[in-house]
Amino acid sequence: MSTELTKRSLVELAVERMRERIMLGDWQVGQRLPTEPELALQLGISRNTVREAMRVLAFSGLVEIRQGDGSYLRTAQDPLQAVQAMSRCTPEQARETRHILEAEAIGLAALRRTDADLQALRDALANSAGHFHGDIDAYVACDLVFHQRLVDAAHNPALSELYRYFSGVVAAALQHNMATVPRCQATFDLHGQILAAIEQRDAEQAKRLSRTYRILTPRKPWLIPSPVTPRLAIGTSMSC
Repeated sequence: MSTELTKRSLVELAVERMRERIMLGDWQVGQRLPTEPELALQLGISRNTVREAMRVLAFSGLVEIRQGDGSYLRTAQDPLQAVQAMSRCTPEQARETRHILEAEAIGLAALRRTDADLQALRDALANSAGHFHGDIDAYVACDLVFHQRLVDAAHNPALSELYRYFSGVVAAALQHNMATVPRCQATFDLHGQILAAIEQRDAEQAKRLSRTYRILTPRKPWLIPSPVTPRLAIGTSMSC
């Protein structure tokens, strides 16, 4: 056990030292990093420890390991800092960010969507419509699927995952608010209009319709049940 803990602490130390060198600008983005033997000598640790540390940095997105070619600095901006910033945002900030992501993703979806995407969207919208006047939880669950599929149709994994994250942050507040605010048919109808614009590959119209929701919807207090536990969800919902 002590051997395993020692190994882990050495790897953590190596990761921290390499992060510091990256932040200090010792290596440039796109530059090939020193070899394992060179780093082991510079850091005063074993090659195995360097190898494990490099895997950690690759997993975090800082480093790209190219088999047979070496390791390269992918970015000098530590993704962990971005994740920490996102984790500190308020539900209102998360909702605002999600709307921005969705509007742009919908524009891309209009240009990139496939026939399979369209069918998946039609199915999701039909399921959502079937629950619109029924149980709130069932309606929200179906609506979440529809909105995530809108974003997924842009075929940009980064957009999809960011959107999924921010949807998870506001999911609890979303369901709480929908239980206290009447559902609006006119707002729900925007879903079908957006889908039609995507079918017609009209990116500008699709984005315009997406933004119409924010313009027409009156601002209400964003009620948040306590405690709020962010959870992964798959989209967002529209209510009056």
